[in-house]
Amino acid sequence: MAINILGIESSCDDTSAAVISDGILLSNVIASQQVHEEYGGVVPELASRAHQQNIVPVVDAAIRRAGLDRRDISAIAFTRGPGLIGSLLVGTSFAKGMSLGLRIPIIDVNHLHGHVLSHFVREKADDRVPEFPFLCLLISGGNSQLILVRSYNDMEILGRTIDDAAGEAFDKCAKVMGLPYPGGPHIDRLAAEGDPKRFKFAKPHIPGLDYSFSGLKTSFLYTLRDGLKADPGFIEANRADLAASLQATIIDILLDKLAKAVKQTGVRAVAIGGGVSANSGVRAAVAEFCERHGLEAFIPQRKFTTDNAAMVAMAGYFKYLDKQYCDYESAPYARVEI
Repeated sequence: MAINILGIESSCDDTSAAVISDGILLSNVIASQQVHEEYGGVVPELASRAHQQNIVPVVDAAIRRAGLDRRDISAIAFTRGPGLIGSLLVGTSFAKGMSLGLRIPIIDVNHLHGHVLSHFVREKADDRVPEFPFLCLLISGGNSQLILVRSYNDMEILGRTIDDAAGEAFDKCAKVMGLPYPGGPHIDRLAAEGDPKRFKFAKPHIPGLDYSFSGLKTSFLYTLRDGLKADPGFIEANRADLAASLQATIIDILLDKLAKAVKQTGVRAVAIGGGVSANSGVRAAVAEFCERHGLEAFIPQRKFTTDNAAMVAMAGYFKYLDKQYCDYESAPYARVEI
């Protein structure tokens, strides 16, 4: 009998449900929330309300698109944290209620584990997946981490951001340039048209494998301030070059620590994950880095870089095989390490 795992993701502003059967993805449905765009960021109360509206139709669509009945589901995996508590409560409560109704186990998933394990989501049986151990560069709006992945349940953070994450740097700099939220994709688009060497921004000198992006952000703001003093149209005239230089600096910071981690661990495979791994420049730079150093690169499909339930279902599938179930008293959490 097939093992069918329903995954539910509601950690921030996307409501998602997916079904994985014996390790193969059958469906992955995502409902994105447009309501936050006018506020320049995610509004937690609005996010939780939207999840309440979306979760029933999204879960229903995921099961139907998988060609299954709800009684075919073996277990329900849900994101327990980290994330926005109100949003997590919606997914957690729904998973518990559905579990009780169907009398099947629930499995709690660390959202960050999900991003790392998204590389094991297969749409076909012969899809390539990493072998343990490997390094994962997890880069998103809230996290920048270098993780040594020894197995699905043995992960060690080698380095992390001590202030802003890479995604925050993209979004905050984009905001002061007058770009819509989320700013990362707009920076990516403009960077393709600009000169990455036009502007020089500060790079941090943090010991070890930890990251810092606050100095870069401050340097970027000073460049805009000085430019606007000389020319009120400075941003509009230089937007593409600013974006290209910002993106190139962030990539340099990320790859500098990645190179040190590869040397320190001796691993021969590198994966990237999280929302910033959708960035064209990051993807190309990591692929080129791996080719230059004789490493195997795992660059996820863009649909698996943002928050999605396929990665939650995959993490749940691994835990199901080891019977690592969750009890009904388990509460969601806002913050947690790997």
